[in-house]
Amino acid sequence: MSFVRMLFSASLRRTAAWCALVTFALTLTACAGLFGGDPLRVNVAGIEPLEGQGLEMRFNVKLRVQNPNDSAVSFNGVSLDLDLNGKSFASGVSDQSGTVPRFGETVLNVPLTVPAFAAVRQAFAFAGAAESGQVPYVLRGKLAGGPFGTTRFIDQGTLSLPAAGGALP
Repeated sequence: MSFVRMLFSASLRRTAAWCALVTFALTLTACAGLFGGDPLRVNVAGIEPLEGQGLEMRFNVKLRVQNPNDSAVSFNGVSLDLDLNGKSFASGVSDQSGTVPRFGETVLNVPLTVPAFAAVRQAFAFAGAAESGQVPYVLRGKLAGGPFGTTRFIDQGTLSLPAAGGALP
């Protein structure tokens, strides 16, 4: 009797192991569909001043988000971080929700806050950058879309400072 029980137990273990392996393989296949697309293209479309509190500065940043993929990207929140000269400068969040259509674009509004100390720190850094006229920036963000739907993006480059006594190029 114990031999039959042992045989049944081994068969049950093999079946459970097989089910676990199939479930794992299906999970990997489903996750693979979530990845592998081209990254979103994000550009600053505009900046408008907002009323700040105390010594902080606030801006409404308009982001143009382009989706070069064959499937829409839905989101229910936006987060941004802006670095200037390799140092944190501003950050912001918005609970805006929507969809960036497949092979389409949308414009998002995100309020950014510049803390007073970050502004002072950058003012000193700009003195050094004034010689080259170039300030490197990195804009990092994410479109939240649930546990597996968060889409991260990054935009980086250099800002040209106006020449002394001149206008913006």
